[in-house]
Amino acid sequence: MNSTSEHARQLLRLRLTDGVGPIIARRLLDRFGSVEDILRASQRDLATVERVGASTAARIFKGLRDAEAVVEQTLERCDALDVRLIGFGEPSYPHLLAAIPDAPLVLFVQGELPVRADGGDAYAVAIVGSRSATAYGIEQAERFSAALAQAGLTIVSGGARGIDTAAHRAALRAQGRTIVVLGAGHAQPYPPENKELFAQALAAGSCLISEQPPDVAPSPELFPVRNRIISGLSLGVLIIEAPSDSGALITARLAVDEHGRDAMALPGRVDSKASDGCHQLIRKGEAALVMSPADVIEELEGAARHLYQGTLAGRAGLANVDAADGTVRPVALAGLTPTQRQLVEALASPRSVDELVRLTGLEAGQIQSDATVLELRRVIRRAGPRLERC
Repeated sequence: MNSTSEHARQLLRLRLTDGVGPIIARRLLDRFGSVEDILRASQRDLATVERVGASTAARIFKGLRDAEAVVEQTLERCDALDVRLIGFGEPSYPHLLAAIPDAPLVLFVQGELPVRADGGDAYAVAIVGSRSATAYGIEQAERFSAALAQAGLTIVSGGARGIDTAAHRAALRAQGRTIVVLGAGHAQPYPPENKELFAQALAAGSCLISEQPPDVAPSPELFPVRNRIISGLSLGVLIIEAPSDSGALITARLAVDEHGRDAMALPGRVDSKASDGCHQLIRKGEAALVMSPADVIEELEGAARHLYQGTLAGRAGLANVDAADGTVRPVALAGLTPTQRQLVEALASPRSVDELVRLTGLEAGQIQSDATVLELRRVIRRAGPRLERC
């Protein structure tokens, strides 16, 4: 039996009504108060709502009544796919997403939305970029995603080919959390070759979400609209690699202009068309230039203070913050992997990577990867060419 709340059912009915998008829905609800009251309104009353003329009012009046039967069919499909419905305003609806002006009326969710121990949204960063990524783009998407996931951030992306796929995979390999924001319905996984990746995300305790009913097929116009959800769920958006016509730039500009979030971009080769979009954002001051996962954490600190009235370091598991003086204390070594612990123990005094390779027997790549995580957690820091304990 479907456990969807009556509130979510009514919002789904409004969502399925012809002529009603998120903005019009907000205006209708602001004017009338509830879906039940919208149903009681006459066409003339509906037409008094801002940007709703006589013809749209007629479509809404008829559509609300036609949508009733479709609601039950949609919920039956949700049951069959193990998808649940969350309505705007419900406690489980992501709070950051609810703050954007055109937040979805309902979310179709498969799996579990990540939450903090206190029940609030898990801290998340979006990682997006080109579908036709270069080897450099894939490498950097994996590098940033793995380090940020290990540091406690949820990785949000759109499940597309290229950068999105690399970000999701790296987060899962790092045993972190990821949110896949689908552009179509859950019964229409896209791209089809990522069906196994989506199943892996669910098996690992992550989730897939969409604002589209389960059987909605992918189409080009749905993906730019989907991008606002990627931005809305996140403290900030990181563009790894994107040409000048990439949809990732839409996500970045939504983050800054519409949602009040941070946008960050990774530079590429100056002559690389694959990174033209990133370079444009940086040159115009629309995105901060970042070169390491630690740079991303630093940029997100401002968003955490603004949106959560606290520091990201203290809340995302990146470090412990002393309540008395606000200083950052190193995290306990008990939470580190064996190689990370070995690296910390080798840093009785500052050492270079080459010195650490000789001392520990670890490969340079392993040391660099572990050093990034330890730096994010404020366990070690860089002192010129050397690493040292904090």
